[in-house]
Amino acid sequence: MSFVVRGDGNAAVVHLIDADAALRAALARLLSAAGYQVRAHARGGDYLRRDAEDAPGCLLLDLHLPDIGGLELQARLTQDPTLQRPIVFLAGGADVRASVQAMRAGACEFLTKPVEPQRLLAAVAEAVARDGEARERRRRTRHTQRLVDSLGQRQRRVLDGIVAGRLYKQLAVEFGVSERTIKLDRAHVMQRLGVRNLPALMKVLIEAERFA
Repeated sequence: MSFVVRGDGNAAVVHLIDADAALRAALARLLSAAGYQVRAHARGGDYLRRDAEDAPGCLLLDLHLPDIGGLELQARLTQDPTLQRPIVFLAGGADVRASVQAMRAGACEFLTKPVEPQRLLAAVAEAVARDGEARERRRRTRHTQRLVDSLGQRQRRVLDGIVAGRLYKQLAVEFGVSERTIKLDRAHVMQRLGVRNLPALMKVLIEAERFA
């Protein structure tokens, strides 16, 4: 069973997954009052079957669910980027082994019930912020890739040569042009990518590769 609690239409979305209907409703009210949109689910499978969305947010995930365990669901989400969100775990009691496994797999926080409202909201805020940062990195990566794709054929080859550490003289001989032409191509590439020097160029390309 799933339901939606509307907050600000532009707000981050918290996917609340917990089998306890009363707790689910109470947490949904708390999160909505804090300005989040809440999508509440009783089972992990309900979240997996939802339509993909591009809104920033996080998962507030119970460790023990009737269909898919919280840790298993966390593992499944790594296989589908459209469903991945930072996770805040909720557990019915202290479980050191599960908490270690969850945190090693990338969870933002592991909380035990009953949880203090302010601590829960702080954990959710941190998870949402992490998701926002990840989305911004992906946006920059896509932007960089579009700029690289817009380069001319020789300019792209010059870029590849620069990344490989080749000298202007070597590239000029390979392409049958003057070193001045290679330097002009390099200047165009750097202007196109919005960088001023080689270290900045390498940083942009490394980040794009890392988050591609």
